[in-house]
Amino acid sequence: MTPTISAVGLTRRFRDQTALDDVTVDVEAGAITGLLGRNGAGKSTFMRLVTAQEFATGGSVRVFGEDPMENDRVLRRMVFVREDQVFPDLKVRQAVQAASWFYPRWDAEFAETLLRDFDLPPNRGVCKLSRGMRSALSIVIGLAARAELTLLDEPYAGLDAVARQLFYDRLLADYAQHPRTILLSTHLIDEVADLLEHVVMIDKGRVVLAAAADDVRGSAVTVSGPGTAVEHFVAGRRVLHRRGIGSRVSVTVADPLDAADRARASTLHLKLEPLSLQQLMVHTTGDESAEEPRKRATA
Repeated sequence: MTPTISAVGLTRRFRDQTALDDVTVDVEAGAITGLLGRNGAGKSTFMRLVTAQEFATGGSVRVFGEDPMENDRVLRRMVFVREDQVFPDLKVRQAVQAASWFYPRWDAEFAETLLRDFDLPPNRGVCKLSRGMRSALSIVIGLAARAELTLLDEPYAGLDAVARQLFYDRLLADYAQHPRTILLSTHLIDEVADLLEHVVMIDKGRVVLAAAADDVRGSAVTVSGPGTAVEHFVAGRRVLHRRGIGSRVSVTVADPLDAADRARASTLHLKLEPLSLQQLMVHTTGDESAEEPRKRATA
């Protein structure tokens, strides 16, 4: 299947920094992909390049097989919801109505349902909404658009835990009924982990991991126990993190363990704990012992 987004050597440099550095990655069609990384890693820059809001310094990006820059045929098939979304001086209902003009697959009934779900006052001016309400309004537009490519860049700024869970529930339910490609940028990784089918992890402008989420879950394991036994067990494995307290040692390794490995760990009285996606990101992007980022990857 042709990927919805295909970036090859994509680079974006500013005067004093490189926001994206030779990124080559595919985002598969008809799946929810998590774009993960620390603040400033390059996630938002990647999305702005995909949506033709910035020019690349080098490389290329294709959306639906075409260059998105000044390409109305491509741009009308996507919706981009940003954390810092800016709205004109309109009332909530007017903003929703105006959005409906731009998206061919807009579902007005679904938009009304979402307005009620998030308890948004339709006749209140957008400028008078709280930060959380503005985020909820952005989510309403992003979901009701039902665009073939939906990009959500930290869309829940200001939402409390209850509202965020409502967003996740509505996103997943509507995606199940109306499949499309969704790229979700987030730092609340554990909250969305169960939604993700693919993962693209960016650190310092480079892709350090791109894989199916099921392949990533449990791919890294923390081994803890007596120091000598742990070091013997992890010998030859790729170490992401090491910590010692007295005679006990805790080592995180990136290689998956098979049944024989687990039996051996039991014999050595070692404790095995799989890493969550968020823990894996912390160790992969924040530890000097992590391996060099891969330049080419496919999600």
